[in-house]
Amino acid sequence: MNIVLVGMSGAGKSTLGVLLAKALGMNFVDTDIVIQQCEGKLLQEIIDIDGIEKFLQIEENAISELQLDNCIISTGGSVIYSEKAMNVLKKSGKVIYLHVPYEEIKKRLINITTRGIVIKNGNSLKDVYEERLPLYSKYSDKILDCLNKDVEQCVSEIIKLIHETRVEF
Repeated sequence: MNIVLVGMSGAGKSTLGVLLAKALGMNFVDTDIVIQQCEGKLLQEIIDIDGIEKFLQIEENAISELQLDNCIISTGGSVIYSEKAMNVLKKSGKVIYLHVPYEEIKKRLINITTRGIVIKNGNSLKDVYEERLPLYSKYSDKILDCLNKDVEQCVSEIIKLIHETRVEF
């Protein structure tokens, strides 16, 4: 079984994912890195050169082709736009949404123009946050509120969530 971390850019998916993988003796896969390796470009380059729609298609294809087991999977924030990709991820594991309030995300995302975030023309980060929030909730099996918690607290709470709910999870 895999554990899939979803949430906004800046929520801590990659950071927490690596630490979770170490703590649980699992492998770690960051789908943003998978996409960059497949395409030979940074995420932002794909978005700038090929456009958002092409990027979303590349993301969906890359995730749909993953065949992973016993992995912590850190996804890009935009993965929830693809029902196909989310269904693939849900079939192979459980999805945990790392919820971080907008004001905190805004503080964390200093490099918004180079980070490879899917923001359609005319939309703000706040627009993206509000658009994605219901989708993260829709696809997640569990939600972890990360407000006012350090990395170690979040890792501990995810491990607790996994162990407490192993039977139903």
